[in-house]
Amino acid sequence: MLKKTKIAVFVSGGGTNLQALLDAQKSGILQSGEIALVLSSNANAYALTRAAEHSVPSAVVVRKEFASQQDYEQQLKQILTEYDIDLIVLAGFMSILSENFTAAYPKRILNIHPSLIPAFCGKGYYGLKVHEAALAYGVKVTGATVHFVNEIPDGGEILMQKAVDVLPNDTPEILQKRVMEQAEWILLPKATEQVAKALQKGI
Repeated sequence: MLKKTKIAVFVSGGGTNLQALLDAQKSGILQSGEIALVLSSNANAYALTRAAEHSVPSAVVVRKEFASQQDYEQQLKQILTEYDIDLIVLAGFMSILSENFTAAYPKRILNIHPSLIPAFCGKGYYGLKVHEAALAYGVKVTGATVHFVNEIPDGGEILMQKAVDVLPNDTPEILQKRVMEQAEWILLPKATEQVAKALQKGI
């Protein structure tokens, strides 16, 4: 039997996308990989509680505790090596990763972005800001995108997208919730399984 792809999920907050991955692992949607580590940029992230509830090891690495980006990323790499990580999934991770880091894991870092890239993406577009921009622009359809991560924010190769309707009385919060439920929580486990399977087979 093929060895499962070891996955690290990077988080900063509540960890709803982490929960979607944990649920997918339990239901068998995610079967080629296993979540071997949850790494948080925030010691108070609720995602750490979710990790503990599922007996997944966790680590906290806070950027401001390091003198430089290089030192910070060196620590990240060291932890990933310790846990023998093959694949990184950014699930609401609010810390920027440099080219130095992303280049070390080509096609091994996934991110979920709450819009249909290339709309409402890139520097400054994260969290509710994405949904505020979509509503301000008046788009009728938004969604979510899973892409590989490279040195350009939201600039890596697109793996999967799913459209979600924008409704007349939407607020950014309501739209955010719909995009999560109808797109993010479905796409991220599927894309993670796809990449984990390819890595498992050495593709």
